[in-house]
Amino acid sequence: MNKKIVTLGLASASLLALVACGNRSEKSDSNDKTALKVAMVTDQGGIDDKSFNQSAWEGLQAWGKENNLKKGSGFDYWQSSSESEYATNLDTAVSSGYNLIFGIGFNLQDAIDKVSDDNPDTKYALVDAVVEGKDNVASISFGDNEASYLAGVAAAKATKTKHVGFVGGMEASVVKRFEKGFEAGVKSVDDSIKVDVAYAGSFADAAKGKTIAAAQYGSGADVIFHAAGGTGAGVFNEAKLENETRDEADKVWVIGADRDQSDEGKYTSKDGKESNFVLASTIKEVGKALQIVANQTAEDKFPGGKLSVFGLKEEGVDLAMTGLSDEAKKAVEDAKKAIIDGKVTVPEVEN
Repeated sequence: MNKKIVTLGLASASLLALVACGNRSEKSDSNDKTALKVAMVTDQGGIDDKSFNQSAWEGLQAWGKENNLKKGSGFDYWQSSSESEYATNLDTAVSSGYNLIFGIGFNLQDAIDKVSDDNPDTKYALVDAVVEGKDNVASISFGDNEASYLAGVAAAKATKTKHVGFVGGMEASVVKRFEKGFEAGVKSVDDSIKVDVAYAGSFADAAKGKTIAAAQYGSGADVIFHAAGGTGAGVFNEAKLENETRDEADKVWVIGADRDQSDEGKYTSKDGKESNFVLASTIKEVGKALQIVANQTAEDKFPGGKLSVFGLKEEGVDLAMTGLSDEAKKAVEDAKKAIIDGKVTVPEVEN
């Protein structure tokens, strides 16, 4: 596959871009507002999925605030409830005057591939998939497998039953990266730990997520990592119900995805203790990536026809270590350094 790849550092170039944006003169801000209007179209999870789409929307809102823009005039979103709405929402964004439009998730690949031909003067950026050979389409990818490897290390250090689980949304390459990275991280600590894997076939089916989690916990898993968007809400619901019937010392854990999901893990145990069952969360800086590409576009540096990759080294992914022991934290930090230094290569799944 002939791809142009650009690797960007969130801790350096990205922050400089954001600072530069904040230091522009009032006249420059006014010009940016006139020249660039930014929209995003979600996949079926929606902006309140407490995960992938929500992270993107928070980033776009931050960009709008940074540039003194208002929702509905300078930036906005269109939420998709079904696959049939992707192209319609993208077209509506164009007709509403937005000239940089983000497609949030690999499910929008075909729609963006088509509408970008119909609207050559509009710029598009696709998250988690690649559209090749088009100057008006930028592609954005993340090292999800690397962050998931760290999640696997955390799970292996926390499990008491030597049995953990993975719940995915749709069985696509981007989600398989989570699965394979997680499994590799678990096995790097203890190859005998059992890893259950199940897919819901949707990013918006909390009931299915709950059913899968109940089965995995019921079969002995005491840590579940979800990469399932809104479906992951069902994993949290099941963990809460399970933990409310247990003493604190016997609780089961959830590892969140895409943003710090520790607020979703609060509960009161059977023995009356207020606690939290979120062990950790993989962090995927979707929002910051949106800000970076929007700033590049405002400066006439839109990365059209290129793939921008954000991994651990670029600080595009990470692990929030909410409930980890000191020993587990050290193991995660050691693994992170080994990946960045090139001493550990995490399994990858091609798009």
